[in-house]
Amino acid sequence: MKKPRQSKIYRFSLAIMMLGGIALSFIPPKKKLTIFLAGDSTMADKKVSAYPETGWGTSFKNFFDSTVVVVNKAQNGRSTRTFITDGLWKQIADNLNAEDYVLIQFGHNDEVPTKKSATTETEFKNNLIFYIDQTRSRNAIPVLITPVTRRSFDSTGTVTDTHARYARIVRDVATEKRVQLIDLDQESTGLVQRFGPEQSKLLYNHLQPGENPNYPDGKKDDTHFNELGARKMAEIVLADLRRLSPEINSRVIGSDRGLTR
Repeated sequence: MKKPRQSKIYRFSLAIMMLGGIALSFIPPKKKLTIFLAGDSTMADKKVSAYPETGWGTSFKNFFDSTVVVVNKAQNGRSTRTFITDGLWKQIADNLNAEDYVLIQFGHNDEVPTKKSATTETEFKNNLIFYIDQTRSRNAIPVLITPVTRRSFDSTGTVTDTHARYARIVRDVATEKRVQLIDLDQESTGLVQRFGPEQSKLLYNHLQPGENPNYPDGKKDDTHFNELGARKMAEIVLADLRRLSPEINSRVIGSDRGLTR
C-alpha cells in the first residue's frame, strides 16, 4: 500500500523540478557591461619588457566575471590633454554604450610643469569636465579617481602629499558635477603609510641589480607598482566602485564571499 504513495511523491517532486528548470530557462542573461579605463602609466597595461612593473588597471581586469569587459586605454606619460590629442579618448567615446562605466584617473603628468604633457590647473579641470560631459552624453557613467600616491616619505616617516593641488581639483569637479569619486590618492596614501618607509618598497618597482633580467642594473621606482602594489591599488578601486555602484556586485568574482580589500 505504500508504493502508490511513494510513486505520487516522486512524480510530484519531478514535476516541481521540471517547473523550476523551465522557470530558470526564462531568466534573461545579464547584459554585457564594459568598463573603460582612462589614465596614465600607473593604470596602464605594460609590455613584457617592463615586467614586473604593473599598472593597477591590469589587475583590475581579473575581478569580474564574463559579463564584464574591462578595456584599459590608459597609456604611459599621458595627461588629461594628451590623452585627447593622441586620440585615446576618441577610442573610448566612439565605443561607449548606455550604462557603461568610464574610470578616469589623471594627474601625474598634468602636475609636472617641466613635462610636455603638463596642464594648468584650469586646463586640468576643463579636461575632466569634458570627459564627464562626453560620457554622460552617451548615457554612460563617469567615475573620477584622484591620482594614486607616490612612495615619498619625509624625515619623520610620513608620506608626503605630492598631488595636493591636482587631487583637490578632481575632488572639486566631482562635487561640482555630481560625479562618483574614488579618492585613490587619500586611500593609497594610507596604505603606503601603513607599510612604512621600508616595507612599502614591496609595493613598487624596486629591484636589486641582477634580480630581474629586464632591469640588470636594478630599479628604484617610487611611482610605478609591481604586481603586489598594482593588486592592492586595484582592490581599493574595486571596493569603492562596489560601494558607489552596488549593481556591479553580482558581476564580481567571489562577491558571494564578500570580496573586499
